[in-house]
Amino acid sequence: MTDSTSGSSGAKPGKSGGVNLVHLILEGRAFFALIAIIAVFSVLSPNYFSLSNFLIMSSQVAIFGLLAIGMLLVILSGGIDLSVGSTLALAGVFAGFLMQGVELTSLGVILYLPVWAVVICTLAVGAFVGLVNGILVAWLKVPAFVATLGTLYVARGVALLMTNGLTFNNLAGRPELGNTGFEWLGFNRLWGVPFSIFVLAAIAVATYLLLTRTPFGRWLYSTGGNPKAAELSGVPVRSVYIWVYVLSGMCAAVAGIVLSSQLTSAGPTAGTTYELTAIAAVVVGGASLMGGRGTVGGTLLGAFVIVFLGAGLVIIGVSSYWQTVFTGAVIVLAVMLNSIQYGGKGRPG
Repeated sequence: MTDSTSGSSGAKPGKSGGVNLVHLILEGRAFFALIAIIAVFSVLSPNYFSLSNFLIMSSQVAIFGLLAIGMLLVILSGGIDLSVGSTLALAGVFAGFLMQGVELTSLGVILYLPVWAVVICTLAVGAFVGLVNGILVAWLKVPAFVATLGTLYVARGVALLMTNGLTFNNLAGRPELGNTGFEWLGFNRLWGVPFSIFVLAAIAVATYLLLTRTPFGRWLYSTGGNPKAAELSGVPVRSVYIWVYVLSGMCAAVAGIVLSSQLTSAGPTAGTTYELTAIAAVVVGGASLMGGRGTVGGTLLGAFVIVFLGAGLVIIGVSSYWQTVFTGAVIVLAVMLNSIQYGGKGRPG
């Protein structure tokens, strides 16, 4: 009996070790995928593994990473935000409009706002779009997919109306008008690193602290896990829904400012399909589309995977059509791994 017991106990560690190894691989799949991508493309192209190329790719990650962080908050609540790409375009166009000068016809003057005022006003626009989404979802009970799909078209349409389909160029500002510095936000570098990376890092750290060190983070995870139980427990579910969409809109606005700053121009067609890339980054990072599961670190790794994969395919000369195929395959694989990891259950019990 003693031998049987010891044999049984000896089998458990082996099984536990195997389970732990599988769990480790599933939990760190985005990190392992990123390492594999860097290794493969570094072998295929000597130009891939270089500091300059990594910095260029990282500046692209900043755009999608900002969108993905906002998308993560919405997905954690069990929702979806399809309007972030259009919000990015609207924010960029609005910032470009302010940088060009606001004509006050009644006074016969043109008002040129300083860059910090342009940034604040643009963030307010993103927050407003998110507030509309939040009210539609939380109070009017419109499905998140439908509500944000509608604001996707509205925001894009407003951006087109503001520019008449054209692009605002030369957004560097003029010293005599006191509105210089806009291009510094996304184009300049600090200690050799694009400033947009520091913007992404600051927002990522703030979001991490929000999710792990505040009551709102606990409310958000519980709302995404089981909204009815969370409401019965005293969680302000409606307020959580509204705030995640507001924060998502503000993240999209920051991304729009950074992108317009990098290009020193703002066009109404910017950010097309970016919402799909943001969703892909969140999913690749291990979040569940059913809500209640996901981390900031995983989302950032997912953004790096998507961007580094696309850049590697471009460097080795793969057709843009095949790039779309590979990206889609990565998303499908990520969803399959999520299903395996969570046992087919999106929300925690």
